[in-house]
Amino acid sequence: MLNADALNQLRQLKTDIKQNKVVFPGTVKSTNGRFGFVALDEGRDVFLPPEEMQKVLPGDRVNVTEHEVEKGKTQGVVDELLESHLTTFVGRYLIKGKGHFVAPETPGINRWVFIPPKERMGAQPDDFIYCQIHRHPIKDGKGQAKVLRVIGKAGEPGIERALTLASFDLADTWPEEVRNQADALSEETVATLSEGREDRTAQPYVTIDSPGTQDMDDALMATPNATGWTLSIAIADPTTLVEPGSPAEEEAFNRATAIYFPGEPLPMLPDTISTRLCSLMPEVPRLALVCDLQVNNDGSLGDYSFHQATIRSQGKLSYELVSHLIEGREDDEINALPEAVANSLDQLHQVATALRKWRSEHALLSGDRPEFRLRLDENKRIRVIEPAVSNEAHRLVEECMVAANRCAADFLERQGAGLFIQHPGLRDDRADNIRKLLEGYAPHLAELDAHSADGFRALMKHTDALEAEVPVKAILSRQLARAELAFEPAPHQGMGLAAYTTFTSPLRKFSDFYVHRLIKAALWDQPTKALNPQQLESLQASQIRARMAANTLETWLKSDYAKGLPAEEPMVGTITRTLPSGFFVRLDSNGLEGFVSCKDLEGKFSFDPVTLRLVHNKNGRIFQLDQRVTVCFSGVDEERRQINFKLQSAEEIPASTSNESD
Repeated sequence: MLNADALNQLRQLKTDIKQNKVVFPGTVKSTNGRFGFVALDEGRDVFLPPEEMQKVLPGDRVNVTEHEVEKGKTQGVVDELLESHLTTFVGRYLIKGKGHFVAPETPGINRWVFIPPKERMGAQPDDFIYCQIHRHPIKDGKGQAKVLRVIGKAGEPGIERALTLASFDLADTWPEEVRNQADALSEETVATLSEGREDRTAQPYVTIDSPGTQDMDDALMATPNATGWTLSIAIADPTTLVEPGSPAEEEAFNRATAIYFPGEPLPMLPDTISTRLCSLMPEVPRLALVCDLQVNNDGSLGDYSFHQATIRSQGKLSYELVSHLIEGREDDEINALPEAVANSLDQLHQVATALRKWRSEHALLSGDRPEFRLRLDENKRIRVIEPAVSNEAHRLVEECMVAANRCAADFLERQGAGLFIQHPGLRDDRADNIRKLLEGYAPHLAELDAHSADGFRALMKHTDALEAEVPVKAILSRQLARAELAFEPAPHQGMGLAAYTTFTSPLRKFSDFYVHRLIKAALWDQPTKALNPQQLESLQASQIRARMAANTLETWLKSDYAKGLPAEEPMVGTITRTLPSGFFVRLDSNGLEGFVSCKDLEGKFSFDPVTLRLVHNKNGRIFQLDQRVTVCFSGVDEERRQINFKLQSAEEIPASTSNESD
């Protein structure tokens, strides 16, 4: 038995060890395996073995200690949980023996989680369930969950959408106070709020959109003048109906954007507002924030002004109809257009042509990538995938929207603050690889400063039609940074513009809604509550989450649809992305993207991070971006919901004569 002195010495030793222990704060990163990492705040990663990963959840903030386990190798031990952000998740209900568990669908939780008897809510085996962390596993690696809601079973109509909404914590219903606010609005509200505004109801504004669109947020009109045209863009004005700080505005901020899920969108504002009282429907008076601007004959922009007005759209026109009008076709629907509308459409086409010419010479145009439309059946699964062909009417609307948004950005910049969309161009962490790429395959462009606005614009223009051994433009495009919201103006490199924002979709994007508030506050002293940096960060995160949700659902539906593809039938496509483990191919016929694994190719390949090429180690065979290939369907990875292809043949790429990286 230890005496008092020995006990005191032992206590002191424990205290000394604890005081001298070096702990590192960081964030848990999961993998597809049972192990993981902690991304330390100091900038390096520490390996977490499976027994330590059992104690944490993806995204947890923890303190870890680092221990050497082999010569030169270390691993982390979780010392303390600082913060846990993952509180809810979705999964499948399972029973094993007497234990009831949830198998999470959330990436990174690679284990079953026990559900206590009182927290099961009557869930049945194989039900998809929405759960909450009931007990964190930090103490013993044995976490618990509670069922919040039973979502449904695999195979039920619409289960994919319901599960996606739950996975991303997206609300599919409106809070009661938002419903009450929307229900209190009416046509009489619109009429009352029209008092004191400019009356433009007699002018030939029209909307141009897809036939099924209900939330129409822009109407256009153009008239010629001595030096070009007056272009008038009327944008739906929900900020007049939705009071600042009201429940509907708060909910719009939380949702950040409408999400256009296949078959059934998730709106940002209630239908009463977005598809009825604010939508610029034909032949009814609607409130609008109008931008009038001078477009000069060369496509440059002149003076502009903003107006609060009431308009009455004189037609809901489809892209196809307007395209036929531009092409000079004649049919009964075109012939029935009022003369003022037909004349305005002719002027709009001329305006758009001039605007596009100016942008092609002085800014950057995005390439026309083929798009496809998913048509769902009665079970809310893909029935058919159709090409969505862009025509001159699409480009007409695009040019008018870009011009109006440039005016909004210029106006806010003159105010000294606002909400802008910045795009820094190429990623900073790829600078060395990009420099090597240009030195090896476009040496005449290597001296350009790709991080400056002028340098980036020149680089992208000169690589458009560049003939080189590798697709330089495609490689650069795969290494662009993400556009971000910011309070200060800065170049939008991707568009080649000195400053940019958007205000043309206030029914669909909260950032546009907020820009309306800013314009009105500056011009007419209307109330607005400025966003703070934390709110801006939250808004950005919500936008990203919405995009991820839409992509997740689309990927799921496409992977199910792909199971019906005929095996071994050759399909032609293009390589769109390369990885050390293989490459992705986008099919010409339906836009489906699938993966070709290097494991299914003969021999071993090395990945070149400069050219993004896969090169055979012996015979020099190459796979690279934009390469044409023929593949066939080989199955679906159910866990990743990833379509897999098998290579049948490929366009031969000559072995490079330039210096590629080792």
